[in-house]
Amino acid sequence: MDNLTGILYIVATPIGNLQDITQRALDTLAKVDLIAAEDTRHSGLLLNHYGIKKPFFALHDHNEQQKAELLVGKLQQGQHIALISDAGTPLISDPGFHLVRQCRQAGIRVVPIPGACAAITALCASGIASDRFCFEGFLPAKSKARCDKLQLLVKEERTLIFYESTHRILDTLKDMLNVFGSERYVVLAREITKTWETIAGDKLAPLIEWLQQDSNRTKGEMVLIVEGYENVDEGEFDPIALKALALLQQELPLKKAAAIVAELYGYKKNALYQYGLENPQ
Repeated sequence: MDNLTGILYIVATPIGNLQDITQRALDTLAKVDLIAAEDTRHSGLLLNHYGIKKPFFALHDHNEQQKAELLVGKLQQGQHIALISDAGTPLISDPGFHLVRQCRQAGIRVVPIPGACAAITALCASGIASDRFCFEGFLPAKSKARCDKLQLLVKEERTLIFYESTHRILDTLKDMLNVFGSERYVVLAREITKTWETIAGDKLAPLIEWLQQDSNRTKGEMVLIVEGYENVDEGEFDPIALKALALLQQELPLKKAAAIVAELYGYKKNALYQYGLENPQ
């Protein structure tokens, strides 16, 4: 790589609380020649807070593929550029992929400056297994497409992480209820690091009810942490217990029937409930 070639820095910024930025990030933003930002007005507030004045370049979802080549040209001319998003780590459900790929293809050095990420911040406070997880970003806006996507994930054993908007959060949770069943445990992390930060976890049906009790609970930036599928082999259940479940289902909702059989035979009710969903009577 030519020593005169510039460096692209991928700089993580706060997801809410302006104090959640590293000294290395501030030093980097202060020394680069240009800052590529998703929303220059929004990012300008952060830089003004820290007294950093640099030229901005707007790079967002609608222009990234066209503008990435222009930025690569600036880097090849020796300019150092920092890429930031509105909040958190760039490229995580934010623009930047095309630019980074073109830089690497052109032999331009790409340096990550780590920091805040809403998905990881929410996961570590959720109390849901964090040893294996998959990040799914935003689900489709339309219910049919959203349910189709959720159906593909219904047996995913890893913890699932989603972002969701304030105007779709209830519809998404209702679709999860229909696809995953009422026993699936979910944590909603809202407005993380901000004044009204809320982290609430429950099974899907009561979580939806809790949100509906106060419209303020559906406002702000949302992260959903969904417990992974519990894989249960039919052979793990006593045939007598399964017969009892089938008989009770004739008179009771599956959730109640599974709870009774679990109590009688010492099984996990979630496992029995999932079995009942997959083996309807």
